[in-house]
Amino acid sequence: MKFSIQSLYTWYGDLLRNPKYRWWAILGTLVYLASPIDILPDFIPVVGQIDDVFLLTLLVSEVSGLVIEGWKARKGDVGTEAPNTTEASTSNGSTIDVDAVSVK
Repeated sequence: MKFSIQSLYTWYGDLLRNPKYRWWAILGTLVYLASPIDILPDFIPVVGQIDDVFLLTLLVSEVSGLVIEGWKARKGDVGTEAPNTTEASTSNGSTIDVDAVSVK
């Protein structure tokens, strides 16, 4: 089994996107950040904070992405609930989200 930072990032992102485990992952991350027991001990200057900064950055980026997705979904639902609006839509196309893949 090959370990990579990308696989860890993907696993953590998938865990947060699963509604069954989302709050447990967030709570576990916050407990880990507050805990004095770390993979890299915090009493070592700079090196001790690397895992905390990495995990906090990962948590904030994933949770903010979930919040933005939820906000967009609600905004889209509100637009479909009000068919009596007098404003006409100027765009008749659809937005397609794609994931970027690096080519080596």
